[in-house]
Amino acid sequence: MKPAPFIHHVPKTIEEALAILAEVAPQDGRVLAGGQSLVPIMAFRMARPAHLVDINEVKGLDKLAVEGGKLVIGARVRHAAFHKNVVDGPLGKLLTYVVRHIAHYPIRMRGTFCGSLAHADPASEWCLVAATLGGEIIAKSKRGERVIAAANFFEGIMSTSLAEDELLAEARLPLLPADAKFGFYEFNRRAGDFAMAAALVTYRVAGGKIADARVGVGGAEDRPRRIPEAEAALNGKAAGDEAFRAAAEAAAKAVDPLEDVQTSGEYRRDLVRAVVRRALEHSA
Repeated sequence: MKPAPFIHHVPKTIEEALAILAEVAPQDGRVLAGGQSLVPIMAFRMARPAHLVDINEVKGLDKLAVEGGKLVIGARVRHAAFHKNVVDGPLGKLLTYVVRHIAHYPIRMRGTFCGSLAHADPASEWCLVAATLGGEIIAKSKRGERVIAAANFFEGIMSTSLAEDELLAEARLPLLPADAKFGFYEFNRRAGDFAMAAALVTYRVAGGKIADARVGVGGAEDRPRRIPEAEAALNGKAAGDEAFRAAAEAAAKAVDPLEDVQTSGEYRRDLVRAVVRRALEHSA
């Protein structure tokens, strides 16, 4: 299959990109970065944008740096950038561990971190990371700039709070404390497939007890999110099997699982129970 005809715009500056996007957005203009999500759905004619605003030559969107205690990830930064630690400490190790689970190597060489957020597949690993860690999304348009909390950014399956004329210019992830522990686990039927359920956990151990627990679940609901019930089951408890089981059970009860012709809601609920527990075991 070939995509429907479109006009290809290649801006060189962020100002030029925003001006073009403001003009073509009402005509279903789309932003092209890695294209690993957009191009396939165009090939199947599931999307027929009249204009593509290609940002691959826009200066400054390849930023990957620590600023103000946060890791700043520009819109052109590829998944493959995280094959090695991009920042010292637990966050760098977390990102390097998670990226191995994203699709296949060729896709990681072209796809982008911010493109994954903008696509907003509920099973996206990077969407889960942003939602769990309390990331921020920077949206720019000719009208100005907005900072959107990740918790408010994802609105449903492949749906976000971005306006049609806004460019997701960068994402920001808070650095984790030096003593933070993390665990990640996802379940899919084949290596490289999107996860049917995934869990990311982080916490600290202070005085022998878990503190500052974060438990995020993706793939099981229409968007990734933190699970406060599971976090409450962990905080103040000793890290170990009893607390991990309780948190996994709390997460399973808290989710409103997706259902389809192949997967029942109860099966996905069981998967949530399993992936949360295994993520916690990985953290230990």
